[in-house]
Amino acid sequence: MKFDMGTQVLSTLMSQSQGSSDELGALIRQLVAAAEPLEGKFNGAGKVAFDSFKARSDEITQALNSALAGILGGQSGMETAFGSGDQEQGENARTQEGAANFDAARFSGR
Repeated sequence: MKFDMGTQVLSTLMSQSQGSSDELGALIRQLVAAAEPLEGKFNGAGKVAFDSFKARSDEITQALNSALAGILGGQSGMETAFGSGDQEQGENARTQEGAANFDAARFSGR
């Protein structure tokens, strides 16, 4: 199996995830604003459910943003790990190349 990932893949992914986080927060705020005209129109269980939704909308937004922040943190950690792994692989290759005896590999008939 071959795993090939460009150097900017995780940076791009993090940028897009951050944009999605911002967009999600805006969409939730729009949903709450769209529900404003309905306030006071419900009675009984409908009113309880509506009031609960409004009261919990900030909590829901924070929970979603917290989850997305966790995803962004994981993506950042992956970017760090892949970057240091790539650098370490290059350093190991240079070290092994420096230690190699290329003269011993010559197949001349001397």
